[in-house]
Amino acid sequence: MSSVAPGPVIVDESPRRRLTARQANTVEGLTAAAVEEVRVAGYDGLTVRNVARRAGVAPATAYTYFTSKDHLVAEVFWRRLRALEPPKVDRRLRRAARVSAALRDVALLVADEPELAAACTTAMLAQDPDVKHLRDRVGATIRQRLSDALGDDADPALLRTLELAVAGAMVQAGAGHVSYYDLPDLLSEAVTVIVGDR
Repeated sequence: MSSVAPGPVIVDESPRRRLTARQANTVEGLTAAAVEEVRVAGYDGLTVRNVARRAGVAPATAYTYFTSKDHLVAEVFWRRLRALEPPKVDRRLRRAARVSAALRDVALLVADEPELAAACTTAMLAQDPDVKHLRDRVGATIRQRLSDALGDDADPALLRTLELAVAGAMVQAGAGHVSYYDLPDLLSEAVTVIVGDR
């Protein structure tokens, strides 16, 4: 049996590859710079090249981690979602109230940043394979929140219906048809109708 020398310490995973601590810092710098760039230039004015300049790295370095501006913005949304505390599920509450509570932080994730919210909506709908990977991760995280709130005996059809409601609400807010600040109440209303806990 042969032995293998230990490799670099892996601290994070990006959609494209596993990262060392130094690489993770570069990615963190790029995502922070992307948020600042969106605030200044909006989604339409955002370029990976400008984000790289703001982060103090070469454009080629930025493209090592992100295939497109959509990939970069989707990563920002994913990182914010991943950083949320898991919801505390109070089993004394009705299912609709538990689900509404589990969705509140998700609904308000980019509420304070309208330019970023619009950018995230556009980016998350892109056909880029790296964005699809992140979209799957976002969907799995939201599904887990819903599943935890509903309980172990959740009907798969109910879970899918709630996922569709959340996705639709996020698109409506991202398109500017409703305010992100109104999303928790709107989702709570939809959840109550879907779950039937009146």
